[in-house]
Amino acid sequence: MRSVAAVLASIRTFTILGVDAHEVRVEADVSGGLPSFALVGLPDTAVRESRERVRAAIANSGFKFPNTRITANLAPADLRKAGPGFDLAIAAAVLVASEQLHAEQVDGVVLAGELALDGAIRPVPGTFAITRAAARSAASAVAVAERCAPEAALAAGVRVVPIGRLRDLERLGTDDEPPPPQPLRADGEGDAPSLPDLADLRGQPYLRRGLELAAAGGHSLLMTGPPGAGKSMAAMRLPSLLPPLDDAEAGEAIRVASACGRPIEPLLTRRRPYRAPHHTISTAGLIGGGSPPRPGEITLAHRGVLFLDELAEFRRDALEALRQPVESGRVLIARARRVLELPCRFQLVAAANPCPCGRGEGSPECECPPQSVRRYSTKLSGALADRVDMLIAVAQPDPAALGGPPGERSAAVRERVLAARERQRRRLGPGRCNAEMAPPETRRWCAPDPAGAPLLAEVLEGGALSGRGHERILRLARTIADLAGRDRIGADELAEALALRRRGRR
Repeated sequence: MRSVAAVLASIRTFTILGVDAHEVRVEADVSGGLPSFALVGLPDTAVRESRERVRAAIANSGFKFPNTRITANLAPADLRKAGPGFDLAIAAAVLVASEQLHAEQVDGVVLAGELALDGAIRPVPGTFAITRAAARSAASAVAVAERCAPEAALAAGVRVVPIGRLRDLERLGTDDEPPPPQPLRADGEGDAPSLPDLADLRGQPYLRRGLELAAAGGHSLLMTGPPGAGKSMAAMRLPSLLPPLDDAEAGEAIRVASACGRPIEPLLTRRRPYRAPHHTISTAGLIGGGSPPRPGEITLAHRGVLFLDELAEFRRDALEALRQPVESGRVLIARARRVLELPCRFQLVAAANPCPCGRGEGSPECECPPQSVRRYSTKLSGALADRVDMLIAVAQPDPAALGGPPGERSAAVRERVLAARERQRRRLGPGRCNAEMAPPETRRWCAPDPAGAPLLAEVLEGGALSGRGHERILRLARTIADLAGRDRIGADELAEALALRRRGRR
C-alpha cells in the first residue's frame, strides 16, 4: 500500500517572470481523509482561486472530482506563482492522481491554460515564451488553448496541441489528437507597413537630418522647441525610416509582447515597436517593477523606439531611472527573493518645450519667470542629457514651407539608412548599430583622420565634452560617414556631430 505522502502525479507547466518562462512542476496527491483541497508553493490570489475553477471544471466536464483529501504542490516552492495559467496543469494532476487520466498521456507534455467553470480552456499571456522554453527543456509537446495555439506554433522545436476543453486531455497521444495549428500570420504579412511618411514634415531640414542620422545609427535624440513646430510629428515618422526587425530581433520582441499580453501581429510584419507613454506614468510603469515585478514601457519598446513627449512634464525620478538602461540595454529589478533582468535595448527619442509657456526665453511673448524656466529645464539632469546623442533645437517652420511641396519620402531616406546599416552590420555583426558600440570598438572604428583629430582635441581641451560625450560624438560622426559612404571620419563629420550635440543645449 502506498504511503499517504506519496506523489501520484507530476505535470509540467511554466510561469512567466518578467518576460522569461520558468518551469513549474504541479505535484498532486489524492489520499484518504476528510474532503479538502490544499494548494501550496507560494501561490498568489489568482492561483489559490484556481481550486474552485478546477473543481467546477472537472465536475462539468464529465469527470468525478475526488471527494477526499487533495494536496497540490507547485514546485519549486520558493518561486512566486502568479496568474490563472496553472489551472489546466492542476486539473490534469488531480485527474491523473485520481486515476481518471492515464499518466502516459501527459508524460513530458507542458500544459498551460485557464479553466472556465464549464471546462473550456482560455488563453493565457506568454504562450510564445512558454513554448520556446518548453522546446529548450526537451518537452514532448505543449498543450494550450485553441485561441493561442497559432502563437505557440511560432516557436519551433516542439509539438503544439490545441485543446478547447478539459475533456480533450484524453485525446493527447492518441490517433484522435487535435491537429497541429498553423503559425500565426498578420494580415497583409509581407507588405510594407503602413506608417506615417516623412514627406509630411516640411520646413525642418535640420530635424529631418537628425531623424535620418538617428535611424541610420540607432542614436538617441532630444528635440526642443515651441508647440506645433513638428517635434511629435517627426518622432512618429522615425519608425518609417528604421530597418525591419531581423529574425533574432523579431523573436525577442515577440517574446516580450507575448509575456506582457500585448498583440504580436504587428511584429510579424517586422515592424519595430513604438511606445509613447503619457508623462503621468510612474517610475514602475516606465522602468518596470510592482508586485509581482512586471516589465515597463522601456521593455515593451525593446528593439524599437521609446518616445517621451513633453519630457519636462515627466517625474524627475522616472527620468533619472532611465540613465542605466539607456547605457546597458537591460534593467535589473531587485527583490528579496530574486533579481529580475529585463531587456530594454530601445532607441530614446524625446521632445520638450523650452519653457513652461512653450515660447522660449528669447521670445517677446514669453512671460515665464527665470526661476520657473530653470526649474523646468532641470527636469532633464546633466547626467541624462550626457547620454543623449543629438540635442536639436526646433524652430517654427516658415509659413511658405508649410504650404510648399512635400519633402523627401520615407522610402527614399530609408534606402540610405539601410545602406548605412549594412556597413555597420559588416563592421559590428548582425543586429548591431553604431550607437551600441563598446569603448574598444569605438576606438577601433571611429578614429578620426589627421584632419579631424585637431578639431576634437580642441573641444576636449576646452572642457565642453565629458568622456562619455567624446565617445558619443565619435559614434555619431561614424554614422555621418557611413551615410556618406566614407571609410574615415574627417573634420566635416566631426563638425556636424558636434553641432548636432550642442544645438539644443540651453
